[in-house]
Amino acid sequence: MPLFSAVMAKQPAHPSKARVPGVTREWITIPVAGKAREQWQVDVTYLTSNYRCLFGDGCCGVLSEPSAELSQGCCSYGAHANSDDDKRRVEKIAKQLTADEWQFIEIGKKKGVWRRSGRDEWVTRLHEDACVFLNRPGFERGPGCALHLLAERKQVHFSETKPTVCWQLPLREFDRDEEDGSVTHVLTEFARDGWGEGGTEFAWWCTEAAEAFSGSEPVYKSMEPELRAMMGNAVYDVLREHLDARLKTGSTVPHPASVPVQIGRTRHHPPV
Repeated sequence: MPLFSAVMAKQPAHPSKARVPGVTREWITIPVAGKAREQWQVDVTYLTSNYRCLFGDGCCGVLSEPSAELSQGCCSYGAHANSDDDKRRVEKIAKQLTADEWQFIEIGKKKGVWRRSGRDEWVTRLHEDACVFLNRPGFERGPGCALHLLAERKQVHFSETKPTVCWQLPLREFDRDEEDGSVTHVLTEFARDGWGEGGTEFAWWCTEAAEAFSGSEPVYKSMEPELRAMMGNAVYDVLREHLDARLKTGSTVPHPASVPVQIGRTRHHPPV
């Protein structure tokens, strides 16, 4: 299966000492076998980075001020249902939670786990300024998602228990209709624009934070279960083979957030 590789936003041939690295993002396109009108466009720069989730390890959250002490991560506003099936699946799964896994189980049972947001949108209910599924500091099992604890008890991957947007984050997939009638599935990182206008108000966001790029392996390996669920095994296998080879050659583009900005000496003008 052929791959087309493209580097976006090339850096100048003679960069100055004081600069933000010019090469920002590289992509590859993977056609879907047997479906000539469908392909994946994949963000190589993010997937080969060593990003890791910092929840409970310095994550400052998504509020307008850094709020690591709240241990809310990206759960402050609730999770949007990906579809009606996603909504019903989470409702069914929530019934399997126990009181030692879910701090606000009585609220969830009484009021339901979803709230309407607009005409056809549903978001997980908020309680005490965050998602109702989020256990807070002081809870016996510690802060974190109750649905994650359920996955651990059932010994399954958390993609089987959490809302779709939650288990995919910070991966983001969206479809783009091409002029030739084909469909491109774009796979990249969940940046501020993924949150809409509200993302600009965050005081901090993890895929922009250098400290988040400190994992022991690249994203395409650390998030293999999520990627296989999103792309399918055949496409993932092609992707992994390509990225394994790229890492061996050391020819990947570093993620912008992982590269320190170098500041040169200040130029002083002679007195006049």
